[in-house]
Amino acid sequence: MKVVVLCGGLGTRLREETEFRPKPMVEVGGRPILWHIMKIFAHYGMREFILCLGYRGNMIKEYFLNYEAMNSDFKICLGRKSHVQFMGAHKEQDFAVTLADTGLETMTGGRLKRVARYLENDETFLLTYGDGLCDVNISALLEFHHQHGRLATVTSVPPVSRFGVLEAGEDGEVQRFMEKPRATGLISAGYFVFNRKVLDYLGGADCILEREPLERLAREGQLMAYRHDGFFYAMDTYREYQHLNELWESEQTPWKVWTA
Repeated sequence: MKVVVLCGGLGTRLREETEFRPKPMVEVGGRPILWHIMKIFAHYGMREFILCLGYRGNMIKEYFLNYEAMNSDFKICLGRKSHVQFMGAHKEQDFAVTLADTGLETMTGGRLKRVARYLENDETFLLTYGDGLCDVNISALLEFHHQHGRLATVTSVPPVSRFGVLEAGEDGEVQRFMEKPRATGLISAGYFVFNRKVLDYLGGADCILEREPLERLAREGQLMAYRHDGFFYAMDTYREYQHLNELWESEQTPWKVWTA
């Protein structure tokens, strides 16, 4: 089953890192966050990826073009009959990665529409963003999707407040303090499962997946939410980038479901 990853955004709120590279190439623990996302899906047997490129997409292309050399020992013979022999085997041997230019200013729905030709033989596919890490059980997510029989499933998580919340009496005495509590309701974590008929809901380059397509699917009763109560964290700001790297350094990495 193929996994579409949206990799084309400008990442303006993470300008300290995205000034020189696309957000999916910003590193967590010395590896691009995109690599972490792909390893999550690969753990569940999904090893075919379609990357929707935009801002600085050439850097993502270069990363994969050079992947063998950068992740393997190799011997190179120089001269007119030069050749390279790679030795050893990294753990991503059978990844199949399609890198598709989907435009610099194309919106999320437009990016998905532009890679539709690479999904012609797929009744069901997954889609996520190139900046969010999650320990959702992909197998259970797929089972939920197939059981309900609707066109689309979105992984939902309880929101977490960015700020501490307190309760105080009229005299100002703090009666209760909660640091970054979980709020009520649910938010989208991405990690979608789509029937290919969802592609018919998409428009042109200015189509925003999260607006008319998903709103229409919801109105028609074709969108279901898979509730995930585990870890989810999106890297949208420099502070969040720092936090993910702190988690990696302290080996508190719930999204690292793979073993090698």
